[in-house]
Amino acid sequence: MLPRHWEWLEEQPSGISATLRRLVDEARRHETAEQRARRRQDAAYRFMSAIAGDLPHFEEAARALYANDHARMAHLMAHWPRDVREYALRMASAE
Repeated sequence: MLPRHWEWLEEQPSGISATLRRLVDEARRHETAEQRARRRQDAAYRFMSAIAGDLPHFEEAARALYANDHARMAHLMAHWPRDVREYALRMASAE
């Protein structure tokens, strides 16, 4: 952040932390469905990459994730450990 941003935050009566929390909550309330979907996909991808990045068909499953093709994603992950597969699919489809 730039100095002017810090100065503005320091001037807020509720303090920096409370003001930042309020601004983030406000931004999340106005988040579009597309933004929520992208945030959900990114979280699922980070999980998949960390836990299953070396598993068969990882790259294709990641492409299916970002294409919102959950049926294809499930098919590609069929031989992954069940708990990993189920969690990734749940993350990908959660609203």
